[in-house]
Amino acid sequence: MLTIASEIDALARFGRALADPIRCRILLALRKAPAYPADLAVQLEISRTRLSNHLACLRDCGIVVTVPEGRRTRYELADARLGRALDDLRGAVLAVEADRTCVEAEEKGCC
Repeated sequence: MLTIASEIDALARFGRALADPIRCRILLALRKAPAYPADLAVQLEISRTRLSNHLACLRDCGIVVTVPEGRRTRYELADARLGRALDDLRGAVLAVEADRTCVEAEEKGCC
């Protein structure tokens, strides 16, 4: 059974994962389908080294998992519900804050 502290920790890990634009792009790509790092690097137009660092972060947070396939390793979301949560969160944020940026919020002292 989860405690309030462990629930808060899980949400904070998810928040840290979403705090970086590259990690957001990775998660949005993986919500569509599992992928190999080389393919993700090409799709997201980032270096394999940079991608590897972000995948390690997401893996350490428990949000993505690796699936060995011979000599290759495939990445996928740790749970299909994460993909649905990303869709729901993205839809809600875009519906409410479509015309806002964090810079505006920071200038007003909101975050």
